[in-house]
Amino acid sequence: MQPDPTASTEEAHALPAGRPAAEILTELKALRTADAPTRGGRTFAYVYDAGREGLGELAAEAYAAYATVNGLDPTVFPSVARLENDLVGAAAALLGAPPGAQGTFTSGGTESILLAVKTARDHARSTRGVTDPQLVLPSTAHAAFHKAAAYLGLEPVVVPVDPVTYKANPTAMAAAITPRTALVVASAPSYAHGVIDPVARIAEAAAEHEVLCHVDACIGGWLLPYLRRAGRTVEPFDFSLPGVTSISVDLHKYGYADKGASVVLYRNAELRRHQYFTHAGWPGYPVVNPTVQGTKSAGLLAQAWAVLQHIGEDGYTFLAARVAEASDHLLEGLRTTPDIHILGEPEAGLVAFTVLTSATPDRPSGTPDLSLLLHLADEMRVRGWYLQPQLSFDGLPPNLHLTLTPATVDRVEALLTDLPEALTTARTLPPATADPALTDLAATLDPDTLTPDDVAGILAFAGLGEGGGLPERMAPVLFLLDALPGRLKERLLTEFVGSVFRLG
Repeated sequence: MQPDPTASTEEAHALPAGRPAAEILTELKALRTADAPTRGGRTFAYVYDAGREGLGELAAEAYAAYATVNGLDPTVFPSVARLENDLVGAAAALLGAPPGAQGTFTSGGTESILLAVKTARDHARSTRGVTDPQLVLPSTAHAAFHKAAAYLGLEPVVVPVDPVTYKANPTAMAAAITPRTALVVASAPSYAHGVIDPVARIAEAAAEHEVLCHVDACIGGWLLPYLRRAGRTVEPFDFSLPGVTSISVDLHKYGYADKGASVVLYRNAELRRHQYFTHAGWPGYPVVNPTVQGTKSAGLLAQAWAVLQHIGEDGYTFLAARVAEASDHLLEGLRTTPDIHILGEPEAGLVAFTVLTSATPDRPSGTPDLSLLLHLADEMRVRGWYLQPQLSFDGLPPNLHLTLTPATVDRVEALLTDLPEALTTARTLPPATADPALTDLAATLDPDTLTPDDVAGILAFAGLGEGGGLPERMAPVLFLLDALPGRLKERLLTEFVGSVFRLG
């Protein structure tokens, strides 16, 4: 039952007197029917499906066993320390950590990155007296680093990547390091294109300047070592490189645990100490928080522990080989599909491709066609596939992003069958366009001074109307967003998501 839109907030959202459990669970299952599927290998973003029977049930039972355990205080719940030490130890061993390395279980990659940036900021302050710290990162580094910089008061220094390989330029990264640099970042791999930055050279440059270096291996940290064990060539990216001082690795990605489960690792305990928040200056219990969260259910910790124990070394090696098999098959098929162009050389389960205008004698190689790309994404969604659109940025082309998992191995052939058909249909559709008058006006707008009515009008024009509803086809909306200035785009997206999460 939907709340009465004319009722007050209190009336619209007041809890019922009580409802039967079966009725509540039925409603929850019904709500899920509108979501993209998280199992079955047809959603190529956001989900990591091992394709193994019983894994979800194991995670759910392990979570339930620890749902009421408070992870805040391991002196009261010592099993929390045991589970976390097991998980962190497994990650440290997998990623070549030296004796004395330490780490922490977190709620996800964003929290792991946030903690690594806090550690670097506080380390630079205490050891070098840096009071106005900078964060040096390639333009393909995850948005979580910008979020951390915004939260923690660092200045991001963004270095363009190589426009052909989409990898960080180690020479340019080294040149961007200054006495204010608290942390240098590399990705293994980057989310946008699935390519691995030249971590060795970046870490070496950071070490020469006595600056910390973080490797964002949220995606690859639990996949790349097992790809190596499965016979694939993987360049060093972890603690085997002396200049690497911290690594983030998500267990809810290629570790196949439920969201959210991640680990942040440090080369030594002295570094990790800067991550902690401790406070004894109040009349309550002494507070020691290793993470951003204080009180937290140990359920997520327990389910991640259970999944890792169940799959084990041999299981992860087998699953990594399955991801590689899916990637090989997909890349081979994409390379033989006319007007499809793969970006870079994907190495770790992620693939990005763009769509080119048909080649002509005057334009033999074609150019990226944003309208056609976005129509293709819509047509694939009609056919039951979710491929994630990524807009153009700083000269890098728009593309469709795919995350490959073991569950996609048996789906790749069907996807490659549907893709040319969807592309043919997309070519028959009217090109997506942006009203020139609106784009000209957008160039003059100051996002910080727009009124709520101004924003509502632009959103309505873009097809993102009141109530947060989405149009059936996203191509016109995304085409317009691609044409807007970055800060205006961010303001509109903020207001749109705010319209989704609102009372009345």
